[in-house]
Amino acid sequence: MRGFYIGRFQPFHNGHLHMVEEIADEVDELVLGIGSAGDSHSTRNPFTAGERVLMVTKSVEDVDLTTYVVPIEDLDRNSVWVSHVQSMSPGFDVAYSNNPLVIRLFTEAGVEVRQSPMFRRDVLEGTELRERMIRDRDWESLVPDAVVDVVEEVNGVDRIQRVAETDANRG
Repeated sequence: MRGFYIGRFQPFHNGHLHMVEEIADEVDELVLGIGSAGDSHSTRNPFTAGERVLMVTKSVEDVDLTTYVVPIEDLDRNSVWVSHVQSMSPGFDVAYSNNPLVIRLFTEAGVEVRQSPMFRRDVLEGTELRERMIRDRDWESLVPDAVVDVVEEVNGVDRIQRVAETDANRG
């Protein structure tokens, strides 16, 4: 059985990894969809799709599960979003999400959706991690080592700090 798990992964953090480890008990293969693949270089989406592919691929390589990482660009028409995702992804039997809209869209399209309990959601949340990067606070302890390596390789902390200086919305 193949599952599908989508996230923006800006950046991929220990909560995402925990979810992948939980999913590994239920499926044989997992497609990890990199959502908002066309967005980067903003405080909300600082990393490119390629950088996130590296983060995710390197972070899950020790999980006993065959994984495929697929960038998924945004589509501003929710009514056809699931078919768009399906056209960009290997086929899958079940989708995993805790996002109410994503759950609704997959359910309406007849795709089984499974949720899992949030893991340390008080700190393991993308907005919190990005704010920590901007403010030079500890973020490294909240992500897999592979993500730290990728962020350092692309000078990601400097990038988000520079973008935040000029991004009036900070969104």
